[in-house]
Amino acid sequence: MRKLFIAAAVASAVLTPLSAQSANDSANFAMRLEPPGLDPRSGAAAAISTITLYNVFEGLTRIDASGNVQPNLAESWTVSDDGKTYTFKLVEGAKFHDGADFDSSDVKYTFEANAAEDSKIKRKERFTNMESITTPDANTVVITLKEPRPDLLAQLGESTAVIVDPGSVSGNATTPIGTGPYKFDSWIKGDSVKLSAAETYRDAANVPIQKVSFRFIGDGTARLASLLAGDVDFAAIPNELLSSNALNDNFVIIDGNTNGETILSTNNANEALSKLKVRQAIAHALKREDIIDGAMFGYGTPIGSHFAPHHPDYIDLTNTYPYDPEKSKQLLAEAGYPDGLALSLKLPPVDDYARKGGQIVASQLEKAGFKITIENVDWPKWLDEVYKKKNYDLSIVSHVEPMDIGIYARDGYYFNYKNEKFNDIIRQADSAQSPAQRTELLQQAQTILAEEAVNGYLFQLPRVVVVRKGLNGVWKDLHLFSTDVARMSWDN
Repeated sequence: MRKLFIAAAVASAVLTPLSAQSANDSANFAMRLEPPGLDPRSGAAAAISTITLYNVFEGLTRIDASGNVQPNLAESWTVSDDGKTYTFKLVEGAKFHDGADFDSSDVKYTFEANAAEDSKIKRKERFTNMESITTPDANTVVITLKEPRPDLLAQLGESTAVIVDPGSVSGNATTPIGTGPYKFDSWIKGDSVKLSAAETYRDAANVPIQKVSFRFIGDGTARLASLLAGDVDFAAIPNELLSSNALNDNFVIIDGNTNGETILSTNNANEALSKLKVRQAIAHALKREDIIDGAMFGYGTPIGSHFAPHHPDYIDLTNTYPYDPEKSKQLLAEAGYPDGLALSLKLPPVDDYARKGGQIVASQLEKAGFKITIENVDWPKWLDEVYKKKNYDLSIVSHVEPMDIGIYARDGYYFNYKNEKFNDIIRQADSAQSPAQRTELLQQAQTILAEEAVNGYLFQLPRVVVVRKGLNGVWKDLHLFSTDVARMSWDN
């Protein structure tokens, strides 16, 4: 199913642009979407952390290219036998970009602000689970949890846990100040964000790339043109363009994974969609391979529940409701809709998996007896109508946060799914001390979602990017949304 194009044969001469060879101390990245702000704690958009996480802002830990937890602002830690108390030894000599010293008080301030009643950050429950945060000295932080969280060290490397300075926090949305290897230089709305190496960084001598630009180029063909012109060194382009002969030996195509579960989001509070047989009818109508081939040109891995296939606790549930449109019609009739069921499908502005995939999904559902009306919406409207107001029947979106199966246990989440048994399983999994017990619980949770057909589970979003040859250190797999530039370098 997957079509892997390596560097295509040279069909025509493409001059290596001067900007790509003039210096080995700069890198330019193309992004499809512009972030709404630059503070990764306050905004849910993946574009924010793509620019700022590990570049401008840092957490106590970080996730490396292999998905493993590494020290960052904490150089070491110990965990109590009951899994509730974490003692972190902080790095010495770290500073914020405005010259303010980093110490344990900044950690305490950040995490307590995250847990505050008026806090709007995502994953707030991670910080409200902190019973106490003490600072025995400037380089030590002791965090005591209400309930054990075996994944805490990984969670502290995510965007919601970056450490901020109380003296500059109010401006982080537009002029971010962190402790990372790069400081903020400029944001030209509609064009780019530029960063440069921070002289305040504690390991500034070991940052090969000194200047960084993130350029916002919404059109995929334009991103390809920017690569070929030498304006950018890194871009995701439409999968159908990956076989272009223009992508000659000057480029490398990286084909990896993300944590993005692409789903047919379903409003379980809708009168018809609240019926299991209707949701089962949807599940039987979906032919994942055709969606992947048609919308993603073969890139993507089928999924049967809300879980990443590369995770060690994943189980393959794609055959829970095999493709069978006649079975769908039968189930619709049994549910009280013998003449079909009319539903709307609101699609966000993502050309490949949402807009192209939506056309294929609509066609498959109509063959199974549904009557689908497609409505294309922009992101602000999608966030307002679908995500916030839950005014929708169906939608298609990729959920990109790592290990986010717990969203189904959130009260008021936009799926409108309610299942106390599932919620209890997630609570037990969150605090499980034994890896084997946690695996068993997470697999139970996956099975419940699949059997109840809570959403239409389509495929795992791939990470396919084109990189100028010679740029080393680009992640193959996107474990979380970050562009870890300080660990990149150019060939000499």
